[in-house]
Order: sequence, then structure tokens, then C-alpha cells
Amino acid sequence: MLFCDASIKQPRGVAIKSLSLRGTANRRPSIPFFPGYPLPAAIALSLGALYAVFGPFGDEPHLLLLCGALLAYLAVRLRGERAALRRLELGILRAREGLMEPTPVGPYAWTSVGRLISEYNTTIANLSLMFQTVEECQGRFLNERNRSNTILQSLPGALLSLADDLRVTIANRQADALFGVRPGALIDANLFELLDINERDRELLRDAFLYKHAIRNQEIALNVGGGKRFFSLNLAFYSDEENDMGGVLILQDITEHRQLMESVATREKLVAMGQLAAGVAHELNTPLGNILGYAQLLDRGAAEHPKLAGYARIIADETQRCSRVVQELLDYARKDKCSGETCDLNHLAQELIETFINCRLKRYRIEIVLDLCPEPLVVEGGCGQLDIVLSNLLANAIDALDKTPSPRIVVRTRMEDTYAAVSIADNGPGVPLDIRTRLFDPFFSTKDVGQGSGLGLSISQAIVAKRGGFIAYDAAQGEGACFVVKLPAVDLERAQS
Repeated sequence: MLFCDASIKQPRGVAIKSLSLRGTANRRPSIPFFPGYPLPAAIALSLGALYAVFGPFGDEPHLLLLCGALLAYLAVRLRGERAALRRLELGILRAREGLMEPTPVGPYAWTSVGRLISEYNTTIANLSLMFQTVEECQGRFLNERNRSNTILQSLPGALLSLADDLRVTIANRQADALFGVRPGALIDANLFELLDINERDRELLRDAFLYKHAIRNQEIALNVGGGKRFFSLNLAFYSDEENDMGGVLILQDITEHRQLMESVATREKLVAMGQLAAGVAHELNTPLGNILGYAQLLDRGAAEHPKLAGYARIIADETQRCSRVVQELLDYARKDKCSGETCDLNHLAQELIETFINCRLKRYRIEIVLDLCPEPLVVEGGCGQLDIVLSNLLANAIDALDKTPSPRIVVRTRMEDTYAAVSIADNGPGVPLDIRTRLFDPFFSTKDVGQGSGLGLSISQAIVAKRGGFIAYDAAQGEGACFVVKLPAVDLERAQS
């Protein structure tokens, strides 16, 4: 902060000193016979001579001349001094009121007080220059203070100025907003009591103040506003003295930047996994074709064994379904193209439930309830990718019903405005409130390590979003969890016309 630089103070000091010296040098020497100037002495001598000649004491002219001259001089001098003193008093009163103006000496320059008036005027001139200098410095100080305060308040991060005892002395608006307090409430707060950080970050700050190490762009986790956010921490000290802990601390919120970097990393993982999945799906087509061929041969050769023929047809149907899912997965990994296919959600739900009933639902003794719309629910695109979506939702519901008495899954289809909706609900423990916003994040899973990849819901959401729909968690569900898939419905009458 600039109060007054040397370029201002040095010339003013020189000017004041030169003025003082000049006032001393310009003094006139007094007459050695009489103090003051010769005018009152001449008047006094003239009056004394006249009085001695024409007065009653003519016989003693020398003595009477001397006495008369002395009395006349004293009278004239006293009157002049009083008049000059009155002028000096008026000048002092005006100076007390703030009027730094010189007092005119007038005809009283010959008096002692008149000479004081000259010194007084020199002093007033010097004081005026000093006050002008102070006023200039004050103006510069106010300008610099306003400029610094503007810079301080416009910083994108929260700034805390710390005293030697680690208490806050200055806080900008961003700091007040960060900690949710009124302006000025952070002043005199202890830093370590103010920051709600974990032990690792607290130890980092302790070491920084203990060894006076500056911190640059250190990421820390801070609990503010009822949640955890991430900040970039910068710490600098005012001096290099070991006992002086005063410094400035800046916190820059990087939560969104951190999420963006995590999203970029996740996308890179998804791209790599998509390439891997496309390669695996391509390799699966050959053994699936072989399984389908042998299942068809088994069906033809088991004409005399209806039960075996039924098993062969089931194998062939499921193989074709797997082949269709693999093909949809390959199409998902490639560039989109219009196939012109449609899918009936009612038919897809029935097929999917029959597959799960013959497999996992019977084994876990889970009750399944189908509540299907009486009208067809047709959506754009093939059923292969939607089979993946509903299979993921059913698999999650089955996993959530572990150790749940009387487990039950309800599958409903319905029309909602222009959307065809299918919901899968269970009576399990449900989804905790604090993780509902992360359900569709890639690689996020509530399952134990090795039991889930955390990609099911994120891939399902991506598949549905490419068709103009979305998946949502229904928080209005009384118990358990309920996921709703909504897709734009096809107007069959318009399509046929």
C-alpha cells in the first residue's frame, strides 16, 4: 500500500527547510541605540525636543529632553506593539479555523510583534505546504486502498489474510459466501477452527506454518455447505522471519474441474472398453452360429423325442437372442444408422421375464408381477439394445433382494403422454438418498468388489438417450427401488397411413 513515496516527501522537506532559512536570513538588524526601527525613535526625539524648549522646564533642557524623548518613544512603541499583536491574534484565530492565510504586517513591520508576524507568515506557508503534501498523500492512499480493495473483492477465490496468531484479519466476499456467513463475520476467527478438513490436509497446513513452507496449488477436501468440495490451496507468508506467521491463504473451488477431469478419464476408459467389447462381440458371433446350427440339427434329429426337440428349440431361440444382442452391441459401438426397426415393449418384457423365470427368478424364489399395458407399446429401433437395458435393471433388482423376506419384482408398462414407459420395482432396501445422484455415473457401484463393474446403469442410460429417452429413479416409490425407462412412442396409425 502506497502512503506517500520518497519523491513527494523529500522535496517538501527541502522546501520547508529552505523557507525557514530564508525567513531567518531576511531579518533586518536592529538599531543599536534603540530596539526596533529608527522611525519611532525619530518621532520620540522630535517630541521630546519640542517639549523641552517650550515646556515649563526650560532651565534644564538636557534632562527634560531625554525624559520627554523616552516617554514619547515608549508610548509610540506600546501602541504599535498592541496593534501588531491584535493582527497576530486574528491570524492565529483564522489558522485555528483552518484558514492557512498570511497575516498582513501593514505599517507595523518596525515592531517586535511585526517581526513575529513575518515569522508567523513563514510558518503558515510551510504548514500550508505540509498540509497540501498530506492531502496529496491521503488522496493517493485512498485511491490505492480502493484499487486494492477492488482487486481483493474481484478475486475468483476465497482470500483470507492471517495475523501472526493465525486469526483472520481480512476476508473478501468470496470467503464470506464460501463459509456462509455475513460480511465481516470471519474477522478474528481462528484458521484451524474455521476449516473443516481431514487429518491429512490439516497436517499439511500444520507443517506449512511450522516450517514456513509456501503452498502452491495443493488440492484439499473441505466440508462446506453440508457437503464435501475440493479446493486448490495457496499459502504465502508476509515475511521470512521465523516467528512471524502472518500470511495470506487463497482457496479456489476446483470441484467442477475435478469432475470434468474424472469425466474425461472415464470417457477414455469407456472408449477402450467399447473397443474391447466390439472385438469380443465380433468373436462371439462364430461360436453362437455354431451353437445355433447344432441346435437346429438336434431339433430335426429328435423328432421322436418331443421333449428333447423342445429343448433344442429353446437353445436355438436363446442363441438367436444372444446373436441379436451381440449385433446390437456392435451397432452401439459403431456409428448410428437408421434401421427402420421397431420394438414392442410388452413383448420384450414378456420374453425377458420368461428367460429370467427359467433361470434366476426360480432359483431365488422371487415373485414376479407383470402389469402390462393392454395396448401395444411400440418404440423406434430394434429390441436388442433395449434387452440389454431391461436385463441390467432386472439383474440389479434381483441382487438388491438378497436376504429380503418375500422378495417381489413388479414390471409395469404404460403410456405417459408421448412416451412409452416400462418400470421395474422391487421391495428391497432401496437406494440411499446420498448416492442417488451418482447412480448413472460410470464405474460407480454399491456392490462389493468383484460383484459389479459399475457400468450397467451408465451404459443403459447411454443406450436409451441415443433413442431420445431416459432412465430415472422414481423417488416416490414407497419401499424398495423403482427405475423407469421412457422412450418416444411410435404412432402406429400415423406410421401405417
